[in-house]
Amino acid sequence: MKTYVATAATVDRKWLLIDAEGKTLGRLATEVARLLRGKHKPTYTPFIDTGDYVVVINASKMVLTGKKLDQKFYRYHTGYPGGLKETSYKNLMAKNPEKALELAVKGMLPKNSLGRQMFKKLHVYAGAEHEQIAQKPEVYTFEG
Repeated sequence: MKTYVATAATVDRKWLLIDAEGKTLGRLATEVARLLRGKHKPTYTPFIDTGDYVVVINASKMVLTGKKLDQKFYRYHTGYPGGLKETSYKNLMAKNPEKALELAVKGMLPKNSLGRQMFKKLHVYAGAEHEQIAQKPEVYTFEG
């Protein structure tokens, strides 16, 4: 028995288009992270980027369940003393819904150079228009 190991030359990447309208943020993020990593392919290799390119449209129409819009916060630190900043998800979804999905997906990818390489294949748009028309992304649907 030989174990199959994908190489950069043998990876076959597709462009996938996901419509986020009515989808839950967390469930959408887990599916996008799975596609970016390549775990949906039989040729998945943990230390090689075997994932596909993912284009997400209508990010402004994603939903958060429960009271998360009011109670959940995005926090970051500037690096200076007392520099903790926080933004509620209500403001984040109103001003920059792309960032909310990107942060959720980024947290689900590996925290190394491989994860950063995978994250570059994600393109998120708040509206229905996107710039990847020339790549002819195929529509990807899932329950969630």
